[in-house]
Amino acid sequence: MIGRWIPRRAPILPRDGGGEPWLAAVIAVLCFLACLSAVGAVAADRAAHGWVRQLRAEATVQVRPRVNETGSEAAARAAQTLAGVTGVDEAEAMDRKTAEALLRPWVGDAVLPDLPLPHLVTVRLDPEAPASPVSLSRALAEAGVDATVDDHSLWRGEVERSAALITLLALTAFLLTAGGAGAAIVYATQAGMAAQRTVIETLSLNGASDGRIAGLYQTRYALLAAGAGAAGAVVAMGLVAGARFLGGADGVTPALPVTWGDVLMLSPCPLLAATVALVAARITALARLRGGR
Repeated sequence: MIGRWIPRRAPILPRDGGGEPWLAAVIAVLCFLACLSAVGAVAADRAAHGWVRQLRAEATVQVRPRVNETGSEAAARAAQTLAGVTGVDEAEAMDRKTAEALLRPWVGDAVLPDLPLPHLVTVRLDPEAPASPVSLSRALAEAGVDATVDDHSLWRGEVERSAALITLLALTAFLLTAGGAGAAIVYATQAGMAAQRTVIETLSLNGASDGRIAGLYQTRYALLAAGAGAAGAVVAMGLVAGARFLGGADGVTPALPVTWGDVLMLSPCPLLAATVALVAARITALARLRGGR
């Protein structure tokens, strides 16, 4: 009842000028895609460097038993020797059941019982100060164990180069998506203001200063972009949170792990979208006002 007696101030700018609902929808979709691209880039970089760290923290030792010694006994003796080396966190002999489980997807069950398998010891190294292959080999030689140490250096370089390439490609994809989103926001803002050319000219003819007119439009489009950016970011956050919640510590897959921090990382999206729209609206308004004189 009170609101009926309070005069409402009519807005200076038309409420639906320049197809602003469509503009908001475009900004929301582009922000959504940019957010997913950012999470994908971060997750890809995390996965790639995780592979490298895992390789650096492990080594494999192939043991050859002596005369009158079984392979299991030789592997156990090698594991006990390596466990006492500085820079080794854990050394464990791999039993035949574990080795067969690793080979089963590749060779099947038919040949596994008759297949001769090497006797291996898996070594987990101290990530801060890992033991070198030389120190591991020396310790085995001093203990009288005939073994070969593989620190994965033969193909670790390839994995490191692949990780760097994956990171570069993911970052490039994010920059292209974010750049495209920013360019589209600028274009859509300018197109929306072009539809309100007569309103800008009318305000100028009625004595409104250039700064005042530009301020009206930059505020309007900044709020529009902020709301649309928030909508896109919230949907992206929901998808990322769902992937993290359903997939556990690795997200949906170990190849693309996501964390709860990735969800918070998307929070600046509305502010960034609003800033781009604000700058585009101000520059466009001032350019039209000055170009019309």
